[in-house]
Amino acid sequence: ELRRADDPAYPKSIFEIPGAKEVALETTSFSKLAGFTGVRLGWVVCPAELKFADGTPVKQDLGRIMSTLFNGAASVSQIGGLAVLDDLKPVQDIVDYYLENARLVRECLTELGIKFYGGVNAPYTFVHFPGRDSWEVFDEILHKCQVVTTPGVGFGPAGQGFIRISAFAHRENVLEACARFRANLKA
Repeated sequence: ELRRADDPAYPKSIFEIPGAKEVALETTSFSKLAGFTGVRLGWVVCPAELKFADGTPVKQDLGRIMSTLFNGAASVSQIGGLAVLDDLKPVQDIVDYYLENARLVRECLTELGIKFYGGVNAPYTFVHFPGRDSWEVFDEILHKCQVVTTPGVGFGPAGQGFIRISAFAHRENVLEACARFRANLKA
């Protein structure tokens, strides 16, 4: 069963699940929430209860590793993150806009009888073309529909046979892409 991430029955944090503090780290970022892709602002939550088999706190080593590998986020990223947290309503409005775009893509693919995954809690829809090369499908869609997608194999070997459609676009562009899919693609 797929549920939206803003469903009140859905945990907002893994730590809402009993026992999670003893077995899990939680990591997230502003990349999708606030369009910070490329800006790289995120965080890791490491509970004090999380320990290695010998009883050593994981956060002790995590802190050492992070300070060795990472000098911290740029000030501009931190200021942007604070602005996002200061007023989440406009951010949620944008998220809702892109999720509506993703719904339009899903609706189009369903009408065409084309198998897909995702596009519910994120603006990305992975479209399955069994037995086909991802780059071949990418080229075909580019030439037939004049729509740019992303070859699934770019996400690793398991992405072979898939393309990814992003709903990060103006509504009129998504509607136009769907019209082109309807005119040129068949299951």
